[in-house]
Amino acid sequence: MKTRIIETTDGIQGEADVARFDQMQRHLRDKGWIGTDRLLAFGINGGVALEIGPGPGYLGLEWLSKTDGTSIRAVEISPNMIAVAQKNAAEYGLLPRVEYRLGRAEEIPFDDGTFDAVFSNGSLHEWSDPLQAFHEIHRVLKHDGRYAITDLKRNMNPLAHLFLKITVKPKEMQPGLQSSIQAAYTKKEIEKIVARTPLKSATVSESPIGLAITGRK
Repeated sequence: MKTRIIETTDGIQGEADVARFDQMQRHLRDKGWIGTDRLLAFGINGGVALEIGPGPGYLGLEWLSKTDGTSIRAVEISPNMIAVAQKNAAEYGLLPRVEYRLGRAEEIPFDDGTFDAVFSNGSLHEWSDPLQAFHEIHRVLKHDGRYAITDLKRNMNPLAHLFLKITVKPKEMQPGLQSSIQAAYTKKEIEKIVARTPLKSATVSESPIGLAITGRK
């Protein structure tokens, strides 16, 4: 297996790169591949949720559109990405139910026990210190709060890898997809990290494409 190669710990910056990433994520959303149904299946279906690394915001916005009486606070490392996410939230008509803050997974800018749920998709491989980030997730969750952290995995099924490469749009995003896969973790690597955190109920599962770390505080 290839050695993990860090892609970035500063997210996606710059208007042009952010615009291309937004285009890719919008395509995934339109295909129904954004992952909202997985959140609902994990039991994340109400209350106030924290999204880590929302990017252009589609996962959280789709979740809000499929749930009632919910709201989201989101922590994003890229100011340009926040601007796009706010624009998209306005397009959805959901600005009153979502707040985007500049910040990192390792230093979540919210008080202890604030959230009913925490979720993230596709940002785990960019966290500079996943051990600290998991501690932070535990800290900001309410008692019995749920969490679901999903991402790609480095030892991806070759056919799944080929499928992603073929379907990613725009094509300019293909090198970024490859570097994200090379920066992703394996199931065993994440299990070792999570074992050192307070998230004792965590289950690490995998699909041909990625990983999911789920559980309750």
